[in-house]
Amino acid sequence: MPGVLEGLKVIEMGQIEAVPIAAAWMADWGADVIKVEPPEGESWGMRVKKSPAAGKVTGPRNFLPDDVRRSVYNMINRNKKGLALDLKTEQGRSIIYKLVKNADVFLSNYRRDALNNLKMDYKTLSQLNPRLIYAILSAYGSAGPDKDMGGSDLSAGWFRSGWADFVREPGGFPSGQTFGFIDRGVAGPQLAAGIMAALLHREKTGKGQELEVSLFHSSVWAMALPLQILLMGSQVPKRGRENPQNPINNMYRTGDNRCFQFPMAQPEHFWSDFCQAIDRPELENAPRFESMDKRSQNSAELTSILDEAFASRTMDEWSEQFKKYNISLSRIQTLADVVNDPQALANNFFVDVPYPEKKMKVVSTPVNFYQNMASVRAPAPEVGEHNEEILLNLGYGKAEINELKENGVIPQE
Repeated sequence: MPGVLEGLKVIEMGQIEAVPIAAAWMADWGADVIKVEPPEGESWGMRVKKSPAAGKVTGPRNFLPDDVRRSVYNMINRNKKGLALDLKTEQGRSIIYKLVKNADVFLSNYRRDALNNLKMDYKTLSQLNPRLIYAILSAYGSAGPDKDMGGSDLSAGWFRSGWADFVREPGGFPSGQTFGFIDRGVAGPQLAAGIMAALLHREKTGKGQELEVSLFHSSVWAMALPLQILLMGSQVPKRGRENPQNPINNMYRTGDNRCFQFPMAQPEHFWSDFCQAIDRPELENAPRFESMDKRSQNSAELTSILDEAFASRTMDEWSEQFKKYNISLSRIQTLADVVNDPQALANNFFVDVPYPEKKMKVVSTPVNFYQNMASVRAPAPEVGEHNEEILLNLGYGKAEINELKENGVIPQE
């Protein structure tokens, strides 16, 4: 069964995560994605170089074991074809120009000055193909004092947008995050959504589009609720776990050292059953806890009472107890819990990559199409793996391809 984007031709000139993730989503949905990278490979590249002196594996991102690094690269770049070119050469650029003439989408997270120097800017490419959707991911946007400054999802996203400060405990140090969180969960999907909107607009008008997503703006959007409160002139409540705004919607630890939280959007509705479930019925009508406002005013005392209560039973015991009262309890899972979560496994969160060397699983695309399902059909390409196939399809002959190799435009191997 073909994917929903079957027939869509995409050129990805990306590195690390956000743009490659957006392209991987489209590839999972059936698009024909060509990943363009320099002859030595991109920053998170697959190429592993041997040091002749030490005989050790060297190369980018080598802080991970090679098989782990390969699996991460597969997660980000599965289902793509690999084209390795030296775009600083006229011959290299001419290959991209030929591809662009019949492409639907070009996307990149190279800085604009680099794209301009490589003559891969929107003006140049749209003259070759006026129907082209040209999508750029930048750090800070195309205007303002920092428009030319580079940045990562940590610097431009997590730190600059207020995330790190907002999630820290009062008086504590700003919180870090797993590298790529903004890339994978915010900016990459937003870029994919923008491209889909531009494609729909082209279907209606026949016109191409230039669009941009910045890591800074996409992260600010993810922080929109507390920022909206500030925009209205109010202060965002900032209270820690020991003195929360709502002691019911708080994190607690069970007797077997597991943590959980109650996702209660309407705590008043559950207060009576909650008191019964924890075997503390006297709390329900106690003057200091009888309303949401009173519980908030006396949250430190109530939190202390609940800490003691929840330490008396295991996670499984509390889970069964709250089921009796139709109250949801959200376990705070470890990463090991997640990869073995029966709900995740039942819904195919982790799928096999058809890799020839060994079985490898990757996280699947989170959008499900039931009639035309997304799929992982091929592993990530080695650097320049599909050079010859792509060049032959563009009309290059064997002699011309050999000349490109001799001139260093494409890798020799």
